[in-house]
Amino acid sequence: MVLEVSADQDMKGKYMQNLMKKALAVMIIAAACLQVSGTAYGAEPSSVTHSTDKQALKNGLCTDTADGTILHAWCWSFKTIKENMKDIAEAGFSTVQTSPANACVDAYPTKKLMGEDESGGTDGAWWWQYQPTDWKIGNYQLGTEKDFKDMCAEADKYGIKIIVDVIPNHTTPRLGDVSKDLIKAAGGGKGVDGGLYHQNGFNNITRWDDRYECTTGEMGGLPDVNTENPGFQDYFVSYLKQLVKDGCDGMRYDTAKHIGLPSDPLDKYSSEHGWKNNFWPLVTGKEADLNGTSFDAKGLFIYGEVLQGANVPQDEYQKYIDMTASDYGAALRSALMISNFQASNISDMQVGNPKKAVTWVESHDTYCNDHESAKLTDRQIELGWAILASQKNGTPLFFSRPDGSDGPERNYWGKNVLGAKGNDEFKSTIVKGANFFRNAMKGQPQKLENPDDDLHLLMVSRGKKGVALINGSDKAEIKIKTGLGNGTYTDTVSQSKFTVKNGVLTGTIGKETAAFIYKRDKTRIPLVPVAGVIIIGGAALLVIVLRKKSVTSNKVKGKQSKEDKG
Repeated sequence: MVLEVSADQDMKGKYMQNLMKKALAVMIIAAACLQVSGTAYGAEPSSVTHSTDKQALKNGLCTDTADGTILHAWCWSFKTIKENMKDIAEAGFSTVQTSPANACVDAYPTKKLMGEDESGGTDGAWWWQYQPTDWKIGNYQLGTEKDFKDMCAEADKYGIKIIVDVIPNHTTPRLGDVSKDLIKAAGGGKGVDGGLYHQNGFNNITRWDDRYECTTGEMGGLPDVNTENPGFQDYFVSYLKQLVKDGCDGMRYDTAKHIGLPSDPLDKYSSEHGWKNNFWPLVTGKEADLNGTSFDAKGLFIYGEVLQGANVPQDEYQKYIDMTASDYGAALRSALMISNFQASNISDMQVGNPKKAVTWVESHDTYCNDHESAKLTDRQIELGWAILASQKNGTPLFFSRPDGSDGPERNYWGKNVLGAKGNDEFKSTIVKGANFFRNAMKGQPQKLENPDDDLHLLMVSRGKKGVALINGSDKAEIKIKTGLGNGTYTDTVSQSKFTVKNGVLTGTIGKETAAFIYKRDKTRIPLVPVAGVIIIGGAALLVIVLRKKSVTSNKVKGKQSKEDKG
């Protein structure tokens, strides 16, 4: 239905009132229609919340973090994330990971990602977040606890999950800034006297493959917290409980491989007091504390930064948490640099259980510390993301680079504003296409191959439901067997057509791009606002336009340390 009204300047008041009443009635009916209609790929998410999971499904997102993709909103403030939640949902991300919410040193509150004093941070530095002074919510870099709550509430409107970067392994080396409440909870001691810190906690790690050194020693100048201390454990779990109460849906554990597992050797002071390496069983709800109470981790997505290396017990970590596939990330970056997407290499995630892996093209450490991954171009990042997101295994994490940055040109910090939104790559066409493809392929098996043995071209088939093509070279003609049903498919990136006939997929993929070929869910009806015109999908069309005099037809056009050596 189309309603178009010509409003002359001399229109009488009563006529105008009646007209507006009719228009309002139609708009109310339209609003009711929106309550029952979902959204499709690229559509505006609804802001009406009945339940978080229902909203996720309406917006084409996943209800479980592991099934979807995560946007690492690195150094975005809580307010900034809230303000961009609609764009995040429209880009297909089911989860947002924030930077650390804990209290940190605020002696140098300059809002720069990196100032002139890169090692001392006196002119501003992002890495102050990673030097906790207390485990309470809120800091000068990201915002207050109220800001955090408001962000989580906004995420719920779109069905988006929030996970928080947490850092129990160490504190700031500025011991005078460490919270007295924290010190008291750990037994009142500080320094090397067996209170808050390990007795070995101020000795630098020299042998990364030695589990005693790795889990009790000082890493990058940061004193190692005694995570076996029941007083500390209780204090830290209280922080976790408050995060969850405020709306958090999971945690990313920084420097997780430096926190002991049950099989790891104990600190001397811990042994003398009968303590044990039970931090991971405790924070994942598998074991009760000394008071007999357990942390309720049900439904939370918990993973840790377990950088791979010699003598890292990956299988034991994965008994408790998902873990980062850092070796796979390095291998993928190497493949992107030479555009070699050999299927057998891409399919090997180089981690114990790939179903419990978090994958990335780059992390904030690979970008910020030695800038190792910064040399990748935006397009290489997009192709790498397409490779990750199109696969069944792993939960992909997209690192949001600073706005205005250009890694290959060594402009690492861009506009250099701490708390601001990153660049727009998170909502680029390829990233968005990859996200929604992954969301739609949940539960489908996968097969990776190189059509015609072309190592520049990767094909990821997801059962009989969809195909992703990632092309690292020149424009290519596709003719290959597929499990897709006969018909014509529209690539969500280029909008070009692919055809399947008698089990053969044919079409053309452009240079250095990706294509996502599948039938989208037609039960979701898109809502597309266009310059004062409201359209409600296919058959039901409503347009309300107020014009002067003439009436014309309206046509709608479709720094804590480097990534360690262990």
